[in-house]
Amino acid sequence: MTKRACKRMVREGAFTDVDYDDGKIRRLPIDRGGWSPLGPAHNDDREQGYLKTIKAKSPGQAALMEAIDARNLVLALGPAGTGKTYLAIAKAVEALEAGKVGRIVLSRPAIEAGESIGFLPGDMEDKLAPYLRPLYDALSDRLSMKRVRALMAEGAIEIAPVGYMRGRTLNNAFVVIDEAQNCTYVQLKMLLTRLGWNSTMVITGDPQQSDLLPGVSGLGDVAVRLEAVPAISVVRLSDGDIVRHPLVGEMLAVL
Repeated sequence: MTKRACKRMVREGAFTDVDYDDGKIRRLPIDRGGWSPLGPAHNDDREQGYLKTIKAKSPGQAALMEAIDARNLVLALGPAGTGKTYLAIAKAVEALEAGKVGRIVLSRPAIEAGESIGFLPGDMEDKLAPYLRPLYDALSDRLSMKRVRALMAEGAIEIAPVGYMRGRTLNNAFVVIDEAQNCTYVQLKMLLTRLGWNSTMVITGDPQQSDLLPGVSGLGDVAVRLEAVPAISVVRLSDGDIVRHPLVGEMLAVL
């Protein structure tokens, strides 16, 4: 029998219980179970564990994490790359998975970063997707996308622009308001008063990096006023808390 014919018979399972003396012929795996490369439909049992322990990488991040654990309302102010949004969403996922809250509500203003991108195609969700993409990225890093889609379908995770938050009362929720430097004073006052019972709200932003006209952003003024309230924590991160590429901190120091 030729080697080619023998290998073919091994693939077909004809010699599953035969020991071969020829070291050049290796038995191919017979088990057809497990993960399949054909796509998600064949991988229903494959679930990755994304949830990992969050550790502070700087004193400022440690202060922010402690403030979120101790207060129902926290303002995290600091330059880009300090982990404000990531830590807030990580704490939100942690609270949801532990059963401390019933849902996560994420919101950010739909403002272009200094330029007009024109009209976007699609329905409302398609038009808002580019603005809310950073929140999806942070969520997918903490949970698998399959889990994120399931929680969004159940209503346990909600992502909405600031304009859709008026008139709501957010009870039993972990609320994260991202890019708050692009909110006016009136918008922030509206968002702050959405806080309901058994809820935690974290507002993140960089007052020095607003895409609004000068003097329109209300984050700095709101933070100064709320620092006088003992039950509210205002955490100010600095360039030393930047955890992105080292060049980010060096650039921000001279720009």
